[in-house]
Amino acid sequence: MKSFFEKLTGAVNMEDQIDITGSPREKEKKLNIEFFDENIHSDISMDNENNEPVGELTVDMHQTPDEIVIKTIVAGVKPDDLDVAITRDTVTIRGKREESKIIDENDYVLRELYWGSFARKISLPTEINVEEADATEQHGVLTLKLPKIDKDRQTKLKVKSK
Repeated sequence: MKSFFEKLTGAVNMEDQIDITGSPREKEKKLNIEFFDENIHSDISMDNENNEPVGELTVDMHQTPDEIVIKTIVAGVKPDDLDVAITRDTVTIRGKREESKIIDENDYVLRELYWGSFARKISLPTEINVEEADATEQHGVLTLKLPKIDKDRQTKLKVKSK
């Protein structure tokens, strides 16, 4: 049955025309559309140690003239249980959120919170200075401040005589 919008505009619902079963990523590929920015989409889907599925961490990323700032919600995770690995052009955030009390599945009325391992690999839009990067957590928000490398910076090099 056509939606009101389809009737009004004469549009065709692509989902009715193409078999789009599968994950959200597979659906995007079949419909030849891109909903998410690939620079901040994770390619981490399984925990290699436990062979468990890994949840994808949501992030906000913005930049100033001097730094890249990444924020993500890590409520319920101790800072010591977070693993933040950075290179000059990528950031990988991993962690695990564990329930403090085990509840029987049948007792849930609504279950929306994510418990378990999570990870996110982010490609950065420019190179950063790894040594000066900073990570802080406050009120469940992890903030990474990643200073950009100034490629135009020059310094004088003193020539030594042997």
